[in-house]
Amino acid sequence: MAKHGKKFQDAVKQIDRNTAYEPTEAFELVKKIAPAKFDETVEVAVRLGVDPRHADQQVRGAVVLPHGTGKTRIVLVFAKGDKAREAEEAGADFVGAEDMVARVQQEGWLGFDVAIATPDMMGNVGKLGRILGPRGLMPNPKTGTVTFDVTRAVQEVKAGKIEYRVDKAGNIHAPIGKISFPTDKLTENLRTLIDTLVRARPAAAKGQYMKSISISSTMGPGVKVSTQRVTG
Repeated sequence: MAKHGKKFQDAVKQIDRNTAYEPTEAFELVKKIAPAKFDETVEVAVRLGVDPRHADQQVRGAVVLPHGTGKTRIVLVFAKGDKAREAEEAGADFVGAEDMVARVQQEGWLGFDVAIATPDMMGNVGKLGRILGPRGLMPNPKTGTVTFDVTRAVQEVKAGKIEYRVDKAGNIHAPIGKISFPTDKLTENLRTLIDTLVRARPAAAKGQYMKSISISSTMGPGVKVSTQRVTG
């Protein structure tokens, strides 16, 4: 078990472990106890009542947070011709076709946070599955990163689009801002994500769906949030 430092332990003492806080109160507490000197990322962990072992209970998609994540994301677009020019004009950091596929495949280059591809490029991009897949960088239609509308795709990522995917334990982890964000903006980002997850509930999911929500800063302990106050 990991041993935490004094700042972390001091932060834990300020949390009532038996309380599920109202969202605004929870964010104020997370901001107060954040132990690091840098502008920590605020992260949310959501436990869902699904069994990810079954294909019909997978929860995966993307959502544009109204106030972004506070992080500038580097975007690579696999496209050619007019679509390549559109991607460049939309603000993509890197644009290319077979040349970019070769750069990733042969050089192991991974200098980007999000990869977008036009459908006609997926025959080539598919060769990168073993490299991009384990890192969560593979373009996927479910997250809107395989599309001919590259302008919209690039602009959404730059505006604060995040992807979410349930893990083997039924949890979803996602960044929703920075400690420096005003509490109301963090709250709105959280509600937007939770509303999206509620709409994405698989028909096969039985019983309680939204089991628990907790938020934390990068280096800080988790704070439970009342699911009723977020979803109600």
